[in-house]
Amino acid sequence: MPQTIRKLFLPTAISLLVVAVLWATSLGTLPSAEFTFNNGTEVKSLDPAQVTGSPEGRIVHALFDGLYRPDPKTLEPQPALALSANPDEILSSDGKTYTFSLRRDAQWSDGTAVTAEDFRWSWQRLLHPETASQYHFVLSAYVVNADKYNAGIVDPGDRVEIELPDRPRDLQLYPRGTMLSGKLLEIQRPPLADLLRELSDDEKAEQKRKWIYTVQVDGQQRKFSQQPPAGQDVERCLHVLLNFNQVGIRAIDPYTLQVELKNQTPYFLYLMQFYVTVPVNRECVEKFGYPDWIRPENIVVNGPFQIEFRRLRDRIRLKKNPLYWNKDAIALNTVDALAVESSTTGLNMYLEGDVDWMPSPPSEVIPQLEGREDYHAMSSLSIYFYRVNVTREPFDNPLVRMALSRAIDRERICRAILRAGQEPAYSLVPPVLTNYVAAEAPAYDLEAARRLLAQAGYPGGRGLRSIEILFNTRSDHRKVAEAIQQDWQRLGVDVRLRNLEWQTHLATTRKMEYDVARAGWIGDYPDPNTFLDLFVTDGVQNETGWGNPDFDRLIDRATREPDAAKRMQILHEAEEIIMGELPVLPIYFYVSINLVKPYVNGFFSNSQDLHPLPSISIDPLQKKKLVK
Repeated sequence: MPQTIRKLFLPTAISLLVVAVLWATSLGTLPSAEFTFNNGTEVKSLDPAQVTGSPEGRIVHALFDGLYRPDPKTLEPQPALALSANPDEILSSDGKTYTFSLRRDAQWSDGTAVTAEDFRWSWQRLLHPETASQYHFVLSAYVVNADKYNAGIVDPGDRVEIELPDRPRDLQLYPRGTMLSGKLLEIQRPPLADLLRELSDDEKAEQKRKWIYTVQVDGQQRKFSQQPPAGQDVERCLHVLLNFNQVGIRAIDPYTLQVELKNQTPYFLYLMQFYVTVPVNRECVEKFGYPDWIRPENIVVNGPFQIEFRRLRDRIRLKKNPLYWNKDAIALNTVDALAVESSTTGLNMYLEGDVDWMPSPPSEVIPQLEGREDYHAMSSLSIYFYRVNVTREPFDNPLVRMALSRAIDRERICRAILRAGQEPAYSLVPPVLTNYVAAEAPAYDLEAARRLLAQAGYPGGRGLRSIEILFNTRSDHRKVAEAIQQDWQRLGVDVRLRNLEWQTHLATTRKMEYDVARAGWIGDYPDPNTFLDLFVTDGVQNETGWGNPDFDRLIDRATREPDAAKRMQILHEAEEIIMGELPVLPIYFYVSINLVKPYVNGFFSNSQDLHPLPSISIDPLQKKKLVK
């Protein structure tokens, strides 16, 4: 270990020794995996329909194959279960219908074939409102009628499906209860006065449960409601949804999947390599239910790896899947994904040879790491930002939000604290997209921030309540929060800090039980839309309470604009709106930083910081030399 790095870690030597002892105790006689990396935290879930973060995505991508996988160098979609990525072979002349031929040699780990129906069923599960997936928009925003199915919107004349309340197990979406289908004739809603009244989301949901649907089923008119009124001939049901046959997802035959889009979507194949679109095994899900189906002893997968075991707060051990269709191309037999939240501990393990890949080393040692053979840094299609809860006073005032933004010295954060090449962010869309010009918020100006705060009615911070910054446990997040705390204190604002572990942080932010919350976003595909459409009104990833109808209209227009240059201009105008109102405060654009042992092959720096495990291999001779 270089002497300069040793000196930096001297204050933590005792704590690291304790961690090492505990780690060794937890390992016992466990043999080492061929490849070990620090996944950064305990994964929230391994259900593709439920996960939202990069740590979970890495594991899901190892366990499941979808239609496409990203090329490890270029990130271009490469066929996985689909046989072709050639538009001439898979796309209709109007650019709206994809027909995917699937490989016939793909199997689930239980030996059954992977079919087009597995995709159809899995995507229905992803879109079902009871699944409550935060990533349903990967399909609902693009596929014909997928938004109606997901939102539970039906209109008279629609073909609908009714689920009766006789599920084999309570509170489980799958297996579902008895399913009926028919034509919707009428919806009886609450009186108009109730509809005109301002309702909360919970009140709206409660009202909707009382709606009465008249449906023609097998030639008979029947009435259904989730909360049927007493004394009326109305049957109780769990759901009345658009019949999924009306959604543009069809299994033409066992090995042909067809997807009909609302509009041309030039980046659709990038969406199809996103982890939420992988199929899951229906029999496994229905047999065990959620969350038991993802337990290591139950889960059935179709990807290059299986779960050998999982130790909470320790690791997930992956092993090569012997039934994987491309198993001969998978070099690694075992992989360990460690759940080490402390970047200091993670770096120490890397330097001592216990870890082969360490993402995001601590910022304080970056100057000593730069220039090393194993140091990899690259500008990233990702942003570090703060969400602002605009439903809480005083953040409902855009002048307060603008004052807070203009008081943040982003240059100091990047140059003096992070020191790894991060760039100050004044826009939501990172500058790595060469065909797009971002719209920027006003730059750092402390005096302007003071004037804005006074204009909002809080001169010198007087009358402004204490503000809390929420962040998840990690040393760099704390350092950034402390820097912004100091910046805002210069406005006369009292600022408190609160840190939570990753899963609790996600849940707290989602429930909007925060003032200002740390967030980060890695683009799902190389297009401004992957950042901007997060913040449409009531979007599941919005989590700020903000909405603007002009912004929503522009995002919708962009989805229907076939001209690429005009589309980019529309998205620029949308970004101008959000950067003018600032429900989110951009802080900096990430640089992906990874420490990777020189004997690791198949690891490439790229703009999305994606490093597929199936592409990685170990040079045993070089490793042996370095270990010596």
